[in-house]
Amino acid sequence: WAGLKRSDVAHARIKRIHTETARRQSGIVAVLTFRDVPGSNRQGIVKKDQPVLVEERVRRIGDPVAMVLAETRTALSEALNAINVEWDPLPAVFDANAALSGDPLIHAESSGNILAAVHVEKGEGESALSDCKTVVSGRFVLPRQEHAYLETEAGFAQMDADGKITITVSTQSPHRDRKEVAEALGLPVERIRVIAPYLGGGFGGKDGATVQALLALAALHANRRPVKMWWDREESFLYSVKRMPAEIICRIGASEDGLLQAMDCRILMDAGAYDHLCGEILALAVEHAGGVYRIHHVAIDGKSVYTNNPPSGPFRGFGVPQITAVIEQLVDMLAERLGQDPLELRIKNVLHQGDQNPVGVTMMHSTGAIACLNHLRAHTLWQERAAWKQSAGAFKRRGVGIALLSHGLGYGPIIPDIGNAKIELTSEGTFKIDASVSDMGQGNASTFLQIAADLFNQPPERLELVLPDTDKTLPSGSSAASRTTYTYANALIGAAAKLKERLFEKSASRLGVNSTDAFEMLPGKIRHLPSGIDITLSSLADGLSDSERTAVHSWQAPVATEKVRAELKSVFGFPHIVFSYAAHLAAVEVDLLTSAIVICRYLAITDGGMILNPQLFEQQIHGGIAQGIGYGLYEDYRVENGNSQTPNLTTYILPTAMDVPEMESCALPLFEKTGPFGMKGIGEIPISGPLPAVANALADACGIRIFQPPMTPEKVLSALAEKQNDKDQKT
Repeated sequence: WAGLKRSDVAHARIKRIHTETARRQSGIVAVLTFRDVPGSNRQGIVKKDQPVLVEERVRRIGDPVAMVLAETRTALSEALNAINVEWDPLPAVFDANAALSGDPLIHAESSGNILAAVHVEKGEGESALSDCKTVVSGRFVLPRQEHAYLETEAGFAQMDADGKITITVSTQSPHRDRKEVAEALGLPVERIRVIAPYLGGGFGGKDGATVQALLALAALHANRRPVKMWWDREESFLYSVKRMPAEIICRIGASEDGLLQAMDCRILMDAGAYDHLCGEILALAVEHAGGVYRIHHVAIDGKSVYTNNPPSGPFRGFGVPQITAVIEQLVDMLAERLGQDPLELRIKNVLHQGDQNPVGVTMMHSTGAIACLNHLRAHTLWQERAAWKQSAGAFKRRGVGIALLSHGLGYGPIIPDIGNAKIELTSEGTFKIDASVSDMGQGNASTFLQIAADLFNQPPERLELVLPDTDKTLPSGSSAASRTTYTYANALIGAAAKLKERLFEKSASRLGVNSTDAFEMLPGKIRHLPSGIDITLSSLADGLSDSERTAVHSWQAPVATEKVRAELKSVFGFPHIVFSYAAHLAAVEVDLLTSAIVICRYLAITDGGMILNPQLFEQQIHGGIAQGIGYGLYEDYRVENGNSQTPNLTTYILPTAMDVPEMESCALPLFEKTGPFGMKGIGEIPISGPLPAVANALADACGIRIFQPPMTPEKVLSALAEKQNDKDQKT
């Protein structure tokens, strides 16, 4: 077993690490510190700013300063408790606004604490607000969120006699992990193999370093024995990355008839002590700040800053749920100020294909936002909302709220979004299908099999799946960014076409015919239709070399090529060109005695392109809604002075089956020309809807808004009391 001695202070120099007592205890294989790390001792996807084991200065509570290898978990726990660290405390900063000054400086090699920055201008920018007839504004404070996946961070590793280290780990990005581990430990990349079986959930929390480099380091010192690291639930809660908290101040302005004219938005996100794709999360927040609307004059300024808080990082939706919670509430606030219907205001301003979005990209791909809104307008939940609201019982108030969503697919520019697919015809006449992108529960691996079965006309028992393995499968990027099936399935279709054509050519040669047009694939065989002759796939495979039985194809996702007025610092992936769209509706009931919000019905209408697997599609939508309900109503990951106040599931409340309403998912199968069979990714978009939809429903029911979610009963009670006090003062 391997485990970590972590810092219990947020910012300090290490004076000395006392490991002698731990080393002498029975059952201890090794006690490691930074002196045992042979390479750069730095890991990170974009910025290499996080040590494997800290050598000089800890920057957050939980930084690993030593690792113990022990025979049993009991011996491991006792040895970790026996390690003592002498600290020289340093000033710490826990507020993102205060961190902007650069004092104290979190990373000495940086010129300040600003990790990443994005500034976008369009039209006349902020100055155009002065010409707007109506302006609404708000300051929103969006919380951290814990991933709470079923399987916590875990893996095992072993070094063989040749010095090669095999790591089997719960990860969203095995090929990237391989390079990162090799660099951090100063090893040739060929000495690292990463295997990624099915994950027990990820949601972005395993899109980067967790236990990978630690396991490899442990394997170097384990005398060729297998070594395992498994964070328990509390360790995962305390030390894994969380959704980035944000403070967002935004103003939008419209003409007298409700046409959106201008927007000014300021986004400040707390990265914590290290960079876990925080620049990319910021970029997505900035890109989606104007929502799905035509806004001619835009100014958006975003910053992500280092602090001594727990680390922030990827979470389903990256920064889009945070910013969507803002723009969609402001649109409702604008509708109320103008005396207009919130749905009709959205329809009046929504982007159509050919329009330019708020950051200046022309929408030339499938743009189904208007179709989603029109479908919602015709739905009975919207048509009959007035009668439903009026039927509320005593001490109850009902409201209906909506939200319009979009989400960009893939990595965007700079980092190529490439899928590399491989298919092999085995000697038995079956097919091996590489699933080069991790399946963390979203079902992409089974979808790859479904696609291959259709393309080769083979039953499931004649297909074999090869899960991600850096020694066997080709690099195809991370399981993230709503691009898993969109990118890889395009590559898979290309590989299948190559292999199929090759098999037809070999069949034609065997039969002495000139054309491949008259061949068709059937289960286990190929038939020449004019003659009725069948050639079994196994006999065909016998006559082929290994290279002839294998087909590989690479596919790269399209990116935006338009020039936009954007200044980027330490940011990649801006802007996107292909988006999924959705319209959500929440029907809620507020208990005036308990101040609890109950979501009675929920509707999600989604443009995710054509649907390959309806069951998986609906499961993704339902799961995202449930997670979004937690973000909006229940989940409050609290941090004070860098220390978590919600270390486990007794203090951090997740929604259960009792809290999730009846959900209706409506798919609008609109063809996307770049997608495999016309589909787009929908893994992230549903999580962005519940918070603003429920917030708008709460405002509809009670006339109150909570600008710092989650919308707990305590906050609802306080907002209702404040509203009553304001009313009493006016009378």
